Formats: sequence, structure tokens, C-alpha cells
Amino acid sequence: MRTVLVVLFDDVQSLDVSGPVEVFAGAETRRAGSYRIRTASLDGTPVRTSSGLTLVPDHALADAPAPHTLLVPGGAGSRHPDPRLTDWLREHGPRAERLVSVCTGALLLARAGLLDGRRATTHWAYCDDLARDHPAIEVDPDPIYVRDGHVFTSAGVTSGIDLVLALVEEDLGRETALTVARHLVVFLRRPGNQAQFSAQLAAQSAQREPLREVQQWISEHPGADLSVDSLAARARLSPRHFARAFQSETGVTPGRYVDRVRLEHARRLLEDTADGIEEISRTCGYGTPEAMRRAFVRTLGAAPAEYRRRFRPATAP
Repeated sequence: MRTVLVVLFDDVQSLDVSGPVEVFAGAETRRAGSYRIRTASLDGTPVRTSSGLTLVPDHALADAPAPHTLLVPGGAGSRHPDPRLTDWLREHGPRAERLVSVCTGALLLARAGLLDGRRATTHWAYCDDLARDHPAIEVDPDPIYVRDGHVFTSAGVTSGIDLVLALVEEDLGRETALTVARHLVVFLRRPGNQAQFSAQLAAQSAQREPLREVQQWISEHPGADLSVDSLAARARLSPRHFARAFQSETGVTPGRYVDRVRLEHARRLLEDTADGIEEISRTCGYGTPEAMRRAFVRTLGAAPAEYRRRFRPATAP
């Protein structure tokens, strides 16, 4: 049996707690004896979440059982923690076999020095703060969760569910994790290195209407000629002016934006259709299956066929 200890504090994000707990509890229901879930606050007193809910812990941290998995949620309270909590994490965090943070829980681990020399992520809105305040951490703002050895960090809120489903799959196998995911009506298919946002959300929306129209055109026509010259003509700008204005207003180059849109479109087709890989590569503008394979391996760490095998739901056509 793996003891899962969830740390509670005032202004914790309630879903950072309840989402992972529901996943572990669902797995325990289906495989009795798998997990023992406990919660603890500094003094064992109830805490009030950022949404106003009150959570009653099982223990004070000083009396909590030694955890196999120590889970640290995020929320407003993680940004101005009680120094005693940081001290407790610094002492007890290294003893856990598995150290997990959800959302801005990574800020607490960082304050305790538990992420130094590691790759980590957190909620997109706090990645810059984490990188600035803790230069010893390699902060990756893109993935929904990151594993570095026995330390796992995840992005905002619901990504904690994705991460814990991955942990359950590692512990108990894919079928148990899939059963839990179905019960919770969530997908067991989001890889950890999937971007926190869709391509359209990851980039800012351009201010000028011609550039916004180009963004929409790219999303609707990933297989078209999306070269800078072609897109500039559509925006009625010179290629140089277009490239400079697009990056200034969206935060990414036209080429990078096109790459993201094509990859996202290809992923959806692999997940939701039975179309062949060669057909998908043409539809998404890659031209050849090899070009699409290189893009998938570079960004997702898996070739298209492997991606489809791992993340296409059983109910897909």
C-alpha cells in the first residue's frame, strides 16, 4: 500500500486537492490496498480554500505518516506560505519516494530547495516568476506536467488529474487508470508534454484585424501554403513587415505559429479519426509522413503511430 499525503494550507486551490484525491481514491476502490490517502495541515486545524470551502485534515504535519507520495497543491496560499510549512517540506520532502506538485505547489517546492537542478513546470502565469526567483531550476512553461526523477510537477488545476492518472497507470497499469478516467469522465490520453494551451491560446491574439484574419486562416487551412510570403500577401503587407508585426503582436514568429497549429491539427486527427498517417501528413501541410514524424518526435517525443496507439480513445472511429 502506498501512502499518499496531501499537504493542506489556507487559500489552497480546492481542485488541486480534490482532483488528485478523487483519482487516487478511485484507484483504491478498484484495487483495494493500493493507496492510503491522508491529508495534513501545519497544526491539524481546518483550512479554508481560495474558493471558500473548508477542508478538515486527518493530521497535523508533525504527526502525519511517512508518505510514499507527498502531494503539494497550489493556490494563493502557496505564494506567501507560512515559513513553518517551507521548513517542513525542506526536511520531509527528500524522504518521500515520490514528490508531486500541482499548479503553484511548485513554488512551495522551490522555496524549500527541492527543485534545484531539476526541470519543472507550474501554472503558465507563474513560470516566469519561478524561473526568475529560482535560477537553479530549469523551468519549462509548455508541458502540462514534467517528470524529473522521482519529482513530478504539473501545470494549472486540471493537469493535476492528468498527472495522477499517469501515476496510477505507472503503479497499477493502464486498465485501472482507464477505468478511473472513464468514471471521472476525463480522457486518459493527454501526454505530459502536451502544451498547456492550444496553439491559438498559447499565442496572443493580434491587435490588427488583418493579422487576426491570418491567424484564423492558418487554423482553418493547415494544409495550405502558409509561407511568410503567402501569409503576408493575405494580410496585404510586405513579407518583412508582416513577419515583424506578427511576432510583435502574437509573441511568436509566423513559422512557429504554423508549426503549432499543424501539430495540434495532426494530433486531433490521430486521436479522433482512422485516417492514415500519409493522408494526415498531407492534410496538415507536412507533405510527407517523414516530415510529420520529425515534428512529432521533436515536440512530443513520440512518432505519429506511437502517439495514436497511446492516446487514441477506444471509442474512436
